[in-house]
Amino acid sequence: MPEETPVQAKFALQRIYTKDVSFESPASPVIFTKAWKPKIQVDLNTRSKAVADNTFEVVLTVTITAKLEDDETAFLVEIHQAGLFVAEGIEGEQLRQLLGIACPNMLFPYLREAVDALVVKGGFPALALQPVNFEALYRQAEEAQAARQAETAAATTH
Repeated sequence: MPEETPVQAKFALQRIYTKDVSFESPASPVIFTKAWKPKIQVDLNTRSKAVADNTFEVVLTVTITAKLEDDETAFLVEIHQAGLFVAEGIEGEQLRQLLGIACPNMLFPYLREAVDALVVKGGFPALALQPVNFEALYRQAEEAQAARQAETAAATTH
């Protein structure tokens, strides 16, 4: 009986692309006459889905709102930076970590550059997003999900 050859794990980036881009500056041009001391709020999310056998789309989404002291919105940027990845011979938790940590790490520099370019083209000073620890975010999301499941289990048994 011939021995089965173990499947070699394979991970590859197929394509990086921009899925959606939005830039709004609702208070322009008046906003340019005001002192530039914005409060910047950054909301970052990731999601992934299978699109074919062993092929996954990962989307890194950022929404950035810059408001001045009078709570007036200077600009709002939203970008969905996506990538198509092939993962063969990788399953379960290892696959979830790949899609939730490694893939967003690959997409982040492209997202960061797109944010900066849009903000500058909108007439505002450059905005460089700080590096993100996707492993820590992944672990936090796992812990939050485990806590929700424990609460649900406790609520249904009482």
